Amino acid sequence: IHKAKNKLGEYMVNVAERTLNEVDAVLWLVEPTTFIGAGEKHIADQLKKVTTPVILVINKVDSVKKEEVLASIAAYQDIYDFAAIVPVSARSGENTKELLKVVYQYLPYGPQFYDEDTITDQPERQIVAEIIREKALHALDEEIPHGIAVTIESMKQRKNGITDIEATIICERDSHKGIIIGKGGAMLKKIGSNARFEIEKLLEGKVNLRLWVKVRKGWRDSDIQMKNFGYNINE
Repeated sequence: IHKAKNKLGEYMVNVAERTLNEVDAVLWLVEPTTFIGAGEKHIADQLKKVTTPVILVINKVDSVKKEEVLASIAAYQDIYDFAAIVPVSARSGENTKELLKVVYQYLPYGPQFYDEDTITDQPERQIVAEIIREKALHALDEEIPHGIAVTIESMKQRKNGITDIEATIICERDSHKGIIIGKGGAMLKKIGSNARFEIEKLLEGKVNLRLWVKVRKGWRDSDIQMKNFGYNINE
């Protein structure tokens, strides 16, 4: 939950804030610091509007002294009454099992809506698009991925079992297009290769993935283009 800089940001913030009332628990992930800025205070104010239990997760505790972790806990306790506070290290795995135990305490038993082997209710095309975007996120400079979207133009399976996928990476600037493609197409090839590996595991078969890059200036401030890329502001 942050101050939005464009319509896509507003969409994401609105979805996050609406969800606060619909979930069983909220995990607020922070780093071990005593600095409480306007952003942190804004999040605390939003959380105070709901009755959902909030668990503060302080990550990277392996990078600081114990005294600094305690000081961070005290700083956050001053701005919100947490249901629980769990210091962890995602890198080393320290205290992650304890975090799961704490989370389970706030998850009520309910009916089984899906089969045990169902891992998601999202369509395959959507998952494929997210895989490609994820691989771009890891491969590109930080300022670019937040301004890209991925659309699946076609996805068809041949009789021999190979799935042909054509996808387009949408970016906002001509300079970004050059970076995404890379010298001699090296960056786009890297993104495609990494994505294909994950998609083949998802589909359990060979994949022929073809990627294009197109510029759509200001798409994050266009209601029509956002909807085309899967962000429906009316939902």
